[in-house]
Formats: sequence, structure tokens, C-alpha cells
Amino acid sequence: MSNFFALSMTKFFRLIADTFFAKRYGHRAIVLETIAGVPGMVAGMWVHLKSLRKMETGYGPMIRELLAEAENERMHLMFFIEITKPNLLERCLVLFSQGVFWIFYFLLYVFFPKTAHRMIHHFEEEAVKSYSEYLEMVESGVVENVPAPKLAIDYYRMSKDARLSDLIIKVREDEQHHSDINYKYSIK
Repeated sequence: MSNFFALSMTKFFRLIADTFFAKRYGHRAIVLETIAGVPGMVAGMWVHLKSLRKMETGYGPMIRELLAEAENERMHLMFFIEITKPNLLERCLVLFSQGVFWIFYFLLYVFFPKTAHRMIHHFEEEAVKSYSEYLEMVESGVVENVPAPKLAIDYYRMSKDARLSDLIIKVREDEQHHSDINYKYSIK
């Protein structure tokens, strides 16, 4: 039942993203990465508080992993903001989406943490698909293969002449890793 809910929510959010952004993957990435930064932060914070309440030390690796995921997603957002230059409406949508999703995910995580991790596993799998589609558009020339932002070049230690396609590959690898991590926590 929990996997059904997690998959259903993923399909619902994917439908919203597909409807609003269609094939504008750069702008889509901004909203999705804003939302993607929420689960790691919520889960990391909640597990941290759980460790304090229980007065147990064994949660450190999980807390660090979840907070690192949140930071990594934040960096993805920063990269795509430099590339797409979102307008005021898109920035407002980002703030609204993040607020609504934070409340939703916090409640889900407090009461059903395994389901929450499974949902994020599915979200990240969808992100991998979206970034693959974005990469295909860049490689086929539909989207210009612009230089990667300096921030991304420094973050990933890419060559100074790295392009958007190189960045998408790195981000997609991160998303796959996040999917695997959340799957692991969904079955523990």
C-alpha cells in the first residue's frame, strides 16, 4: 500500500510538472530542484531530533547523508538558476511549491517515513528520466549546449570548457544516487 501511495504521488507531481513546463527542461529543473531540496532537509532534521529525543548516537551517518542530499539538490538549483534566469512568476512558483511541498513532506515523514523515502526514490527516478530527456535535447541541438556555469565547474571539478551536457550528466548521476539512498531507507 505504501508503495502504491508513493508511486501515485510521484505520478501526480510528474503530471503537474509536465503540464506546466512541457519540454522547458531548464525551467522545470528549477522548480523540481527547489522541491528536491526539501526531503533531505526534512528527513535529516527529523532524524536529528529523533536522535536527541531518544538520546541515542547511532543516527549520525543517516543525518549526514540526508543533509548532504539536501545540499546537493540546493547546488543543482543554483546551477540551473544561472542557466535559465527564471522570471518573477517562476520565482514565485518556486517559493509557493517549496512551501506547500515542505508541509506535505514533513507530515508524511513524521507519520510514514518509509513511504516518504519510497516516494523520493520514485521522484529521483523521474528526475533521472527528465535529465535524460533534457540531455537528449541538448545533444540533438534542440537546446543550446551552453557553457556550464563556473559554480558547477568548481563544484564537480569539471574542465573549464565543460558544457551544459556535461553538467546534466553529473546532475543525473547525483539523482540516481539519491534514488538509491532513499530506496535503502524505504526498506530498512
